Parts: sequence; C-alpha cells; structure tokens
Amino acid sequence: MNIIQSVEVMRQSTPLKKPFKTALRTVYRTESIIVRIQTNDGRIGWGEAPATIVITGDSLDSIHSAIVHTFSPLLIGKNLLAYERILQEIHQSMIGSSSAKAAVDMAVYDLVSQYCGLPLYQFLGGYKDQIETDFTVSVNSPKEMGEDAIRYVQEGFNVLKIKVGKDNLQEDIERIKEIRSCIGSSVKIRVDANQGWQVKDAIRTIRRMEDLGLDIELVEQPVKACDIEGLKMVTDNVETPIMADESVFSPIQAFEVLKNRAADLINIKLMKSGGIYKAQIINHIAEEFGVECMVGSMIESRVAVTAAAHLAASKKNITRCDFDAPLMMLHDIVVGGVQYDGRVMTFPKAAGLGILDVVHSQSAVGS
Repeated sequence: MNIIQSVEVMRQSTPLKKPFKTALRTVYRTESIIVRIQTNDGRIGWGEAPATIVITGDSLDSIHSAIVHTFSPLLIGKNLLAYERILQEIHQSMIGSSSAKAAVDMAVYDLVSQYCGLPLYQFLGGYKDQIETDFTVSVNSPKEMGEDAIRYVQEGFNVLKIKVGKDNLQEDIERIKEIRSCIGSSVKIRVDANQGWQVKDAIRTIRRMEDLGLDIELVEQPVKACDIEGLKMVTDNVETPIMADESVFSPIQAFEVLKNRAADLINIKLMKSGGIYKAQIINHIAEEFGVECMVGSMIESRVAVTAAAHLAASKKNITRCDFDAPLMMLHDIVVGGVQYDGRVMTFPKAAGLGILDVVHSQSAVGS
C-alpha cells in the first residue's frame, strides 16, 4: 500500500524581473506556499499555492493554516490510491481556500501518476506532449506597453495577452492601437480587462477596437465576476469572442455561464478550481457545451505551472495556454518540471510532474 506519511509546507518569495500590473493589482514578487507530500515508499509529490487575495481571497497565512490544520490530518495515513476519496474529503472539509486545495491536489496527482509510472499529462489523457504559451504585457503607458510587446515578440512569442481596464477607455484603446502598430498583423492579441469595465463601456470599447481593425482574438473577463447577465450582454453584442475568467471558479459556476451562453470561452485556473480534480470537471462540462477552454495561472512558480501545463496537454478541449509567470521571475526555484524553449513548453519523461526539487524556499513553516 502507498500510505501518505508526511505533509510539509514551505514559504517562498522571489522577485519579478519587472512589476506585473493589472486592473486589480501590482505584483513585485512571487509569494507562495510550497507543499511537499511524502509516502511511505519514499515518493515525493509537489504542490504550490500563491497568495492572490484580490482574486481568490487566499493569503499566505490562510493557505498555510488550511493545509496544516485542516488538510494534513485528512491526508496522513491515507492510502494514496484511494485518491478520489482523498480529494472529495479535501473539497468537502472546508468552504473556499481554493488555492490551498489546489496545492494539495496537484501533489496528490503527482504521487498517483508516479505510482502508475506515467508523466501526469499521460495519466490524465495524453492528448499532446507539448504546448505553447502566450506572454502578458502589463498595463502601463501605451508607449511602454508597445516597447514591451516588441521585446516579447523578438523573444519568440506569437500570442500576447494585453492587460487593460486600469484607466479610462480611450487610454485602453490607445494601448491596443500602439501595440498592434508595433508588432504588426501576424501576432495574436488577447485583451484582458480583469473586470475593469462597466457593461456598456465594454461593449462600446470592444466595438471600437473591431471598427479600428485591431484584430483581437478574444477579450477576457470584461466586467465584474458576479455580473453574469452583464457578461452575457457583452458576449451577445460584440463579434469578438468573450472569455470568462474570474466568473468561473467552480463547476457550478461554469455550468451557469455555459447554460446562459454568457461567454464564448472559459479560462480555467487551478487556484480558482481548487486543483486538477475540479478543473477536469469544468473542462468536461464546457466540452459538452461546445466551448473551448484555456488554462492559465496566477503569478506562481514552475511548481504550480507544471501541474497546470500537464492538465492543459492532456485534454483536446484545452486549446489555449497562459503560462508565462515563471518567465517573469528573477530566479527559478524548481529543479525538473516543465521546460521552456521560448513559447514552447515540453515535459520531462519522468513519471508524475517530473519535479526533482524546489530550492530557495525561505523556511519550513509547519508540517
């Protein structure tokens, strides 16, 4: 039997190369809780949960507390191969704490796929063995964003995700105009307002971008997360595909968005769904509705991004990826895991996540 023997949590903090700015926040460093779960046969599973208070409501302290005081007692002594029961108990043990749940979830999946001798993406479905990521342009002045866009294209990225929604609408239009003029027509542009627009303003702004021929691939979460009617109104009144992000944490929320045809696409993030277990359900529901999904990430290291990338590679219906966060970090804390060659991401042949170690973690903060 494969028995979970210990759960260790560590805190890490790593500066970014450049501040990451959206309509919701400005981030200067990645800060997350790293989870290390070990079984009685010596296998180690890795997980991670960043603090993203303005989106998930999870802080480093709340993540730590949930894992140490609520999840660890449920995990230790359990048979790993009953992972359906383990993950059900984790999700039922407390409301919220989706990031903490995700960290434990990915470590469990790491261990189960190791036991089966398969890379996690193959264990989950194995649809493809490499993926491509976009790169995000933080919201700044149009000139600075244009310069950043040129640099990212020169580094090999052919899809850019542009953050807007921070100032006035005309400034957002000028940002996209400047970027499109700087990078030409061959690079895809995705626009992410991070809930920064009002419904009618969103419709007017997107239509203006359409009239200007800015060729936007999609617009992500233009309105407040709770405003499903408003999201549907935007979707119904523009030609550009609309993607739901913060509006969808759970499978139930995904079903509501899809049932009402409130969005054309869904962005799944492990930190919202509480991990791979629920993320797969969201994707399957979307697939039945004929709606494609993207898998994205918060500002997190290659631990969490590796887990999300394995999920993205495993499913046909996941057609877009947003995994640039580790490339923004000044230092890489992960040994092994998914590897970057420009925008192309490849997976190690090792079983599980393929993560060998996590270094530079500040300190152990409980077990």
